[in-house]
Amino acid sequence: MQLRKIILTALLAALTFVGTFFIKMPTPTMGYVHPGDAFVLLSGLLLGPLYGGFAAGFGSMLSDLLGGYLLYAPATFIIKAVTAIIASASIHQLQKFTKNNKNVVPVIIGSSLAEVFMILGYFVFEIFLLAFTASGSFTKASISAGIASSAASVPFNVVQAIFGVVIAIILYPILWPSLQKSQTE
Repeated sequence: MQLRKIILTALLAALTFVGTFFIKMPTPTMGYVHPGDAFVLLSGLLLGPLYGGFAAGFGSMLSDLLGGYLLYAPATFIIKAVTAIIASASIHQLQKFTKNNKNVVPVIIGSSLAEVFMILGYFVFEIFLLAFTASGSFTKASISAGIASSAASVPFNVVQAIFGVVIAIILYPILWPSLQKSQTE
């Protein structure tokens, strides 16, 4: 049972990496939009908070490391791990409330809450990253510039979040029953 969970963690980390690193659309803000967030959400949904958080964080961080976004890698690990943890916790609480694992409403709500955290997490991180890289210190002017620059990436993070939620909504009902069946064998 434990070996199966470790293998699934590695698989979802790899899928997160592939969905983030290889399938991407560049944005004018020097970033990119990708479907990797679907696997971040599915990591939390299918593996729970601990293993899912690790798979999501590691797969996403690896994409940053290999893609040349080294400054983002530590923040990405934390933001994506917490995104998966929020998805896992909120969806499982909502499923207990609805008493139905097949109901898609908890997946929509929980995934959306998790992606709101992702958007806010990168917004705050980029404020400080851009403020510091612009002036080498945190002054009122550099933080204001960081806020303005960081705000430019929010719409693209929203698009990425929407794609992630939609793909997770489509894949979760397909993957969950087969995962449950394999765990009972």
